Amino acid sequence: MNTRSMIFTLYGDYISHYGSKIWIGSLIKLLSEFGHNDQSVRAAISRMNKQGWVQSEKISNKSYYSLTERGQKRIDEAAKRIFKLMPETWDGKWRILMYNIPEEIRNVRDELRKELVWSGFGTLSNSCWISANNLEKQVFDLIEKYEISDYVDFFVSKYAGPQENIRLVEKSWNLDEINEKYLEFISVYSQRYIIDKNEIQKGNKTDADCFVERTKLVHEYRKFLFIDPGLPEELLPEKWLGSHAASLFSDYYRVLAEPASRFFEVVFQEGNELRHKDEDYNVLTHPFIAD
Repeated sequence: MNTRSMIFTLYGDYISHYGSKIWIGSLIKLLSEFGHNDQSVRAAISRMNKQGWVQSEKISNKSYYSLTERGQKRIDEAAKRIFKLMPETWDGKWRILMYNIPEEIRNVRDELRKELVWSGFGTLSNSCWISANNLEKQVFDLIEKYEISDYVDFFVSKYAGPQENIRLVEKSWNLDEINEKYLEFISVYSQRYIIDKNEIQKGNKTDADCFVERTKLVHEYRKFLFIDPGLPEELLPEKWLGSHAASLFSDYYRVLAEPASRFFEVVFQEGNELRHKDEDYNVLTHPFIAD
């Protein structure tokens, strides 16, 4: 599992609920449970720092990393989608973004495409992206972020035919392929859920074991954010497995939640205590603060 991606998972499922700041030593210890070494963790968090997802802070001689505003916003959006059990009700309207971005800033175009896929847009045709969800704010945030107001047009409208709305879905997303991914998830994790639930009830799984399993579960389920557009129920096929997968994820998560959090808190608190010691030291010895 990619180190950088695992760090995002830890921030989303744990660290963001504890002030969004963690000592690098605690992060290294947590990720060692998955086989990531000191060097790979430091390299990944440094890269995230340069990309604007996290920010660093030195307290005494120790490094702490917290989410930036951009990072927190992405984590909050991901959490909202990950823990959503049922599709939203549709207002019958499509959000349509069309762009003509010059070749000389194609890197902006490439980044915009990634953001649109993440948000749940699909490609109806070349440079024409659509979504059935209320994403007006996200779209205008992207326009402002990439400074592309001269190159884009955005519409909110109803489809008037000649086909049905479902035809737009079929043109823009491969739902059969996404359903296959959900089937794979259900096949693997329904068995693990039963086994782990029994093992936890018998007292045969440690807190560290539960931490690893819960993190892997979230990490795997989080991948659907990049492929599932989160369409309203009215636009989904009859045998859609997304809701089944969401229920399984929720049940399995609840079984692992308490012992996993206990393990995280022990490791996190070690770094937190060091931070408070250093902060207390500064308060006691810095003449300007002491006054």
